[in-house]
Amino acid sequence: MTRTSRAVRVLAPLLLTAALAGCGLVTADPAALAGDPSPVVSSNTTQSQWVTPTPTSSASSPTPAAAAETVDTGQAVTALAELPVKGRASKGGYSRDQFGQAWADTDRNGCDQRNDVLRRDLTDKVLKSDTGGCVVLTGMLADPYSGRDIAFERGSDSADVQIDHVVALMDAWQSGAQQWTLDQRTTYANDPLVLMAADGPLNAQKGASNAASWLPPNKAFRCEYVARQVAIKKAYGLWVTRPERDAIARVLKSCPDQELPTPAQVATPKRDTSAPSATQSAPAPTTKATTPAGGDVFYANCTEVRAAGADPIRRGEPGWQNKFDRDGDGIACK
Repeated sequence: MTRTSRAVRVLAPLLLTAALAGCGLVTADPAALAGDPSPVVSSNTTQSQWVTPTPTSSASSPTPAAAAETVDTGQAVTALAELPVKGRASKGGYSRDQFGQAWADTDRNGCDQRNDVLRRDLTDKVLKSDTGGCVVLTGMLADPYSGRDIAFERGSDSADVQIDHVVALMDAWQSGAQQWTLDQRTTYANDPLVLMAADGPLNAQKGASNAASWLPPNKAFRCEYVARQVAIKKAYGLWVTRPERDAIARVLKSCPDQELPTPAQVATPKRDTSAPSATQSAPAPTTKATTPAGGDVFYANCTEVRAAGADPIRRGEPGWQNKFDRDGDGIACK
């Protein structure tokens, strides 16, 4: 055999392997590339499985430390990014009754959730005697929505302070709650995380809006407000719409380190029997409640409801009229 023939025998397999590998069909074993005249070819190993490019440094690429300095790292921002984004579901089937009894005593402390939240959010409180430290008669609210102080007085003006569902019940319904059981929705509607005392007219103005269509006029509170909404939606597995997510992100851009509220921050206080208490005197009625034929209770207005000691009145109770319910939460004449 001539020297040329031997060279062809050695080089031919290598040339064939190189040609096939260039087409992405097969990959030569590294031993063949080292000069083994009898290379082993694997037909089930791709190049990416054994060739790992070594990254090269670049002056324009930030180091991990520098990247961390430019990325929002606040808990609210992180949680917002984790929320699913979907369109609003239908309002079909929604009613306040789908969220159970209004102000149910879900924590079983013997006091309804409305008074629990009033005791948490108001200062300078006076409690009604003989209620075991439950019912709030008067107090002062540092209203987060308006930024002003609002005096609360149980009676004809008690609607000046209302209890807001920070993520409105209808918004929750349209972002996943319609799939829950009644018990789950009742828990949601009475969760201290979801509830906040606020300016009554502003609460009515907000209605069922999400952050895309309503934010508190008090700009200093907006970061905390949207962080509370994110915390609620994360805790309950609710989604956000794209415009809602974008609106929240715009707010958080000014406060990237805004944290989610902690359980301790939203927990309602225990009943305080040592707090100042007083005996409530009912306002004198301007007209007397009447009982139409058939025995149904009738109240012309909330003044009559209070005079009869029926306040707060709930949807479905004798004497209820929808006109009493200014904020649409199923409980009126508060």
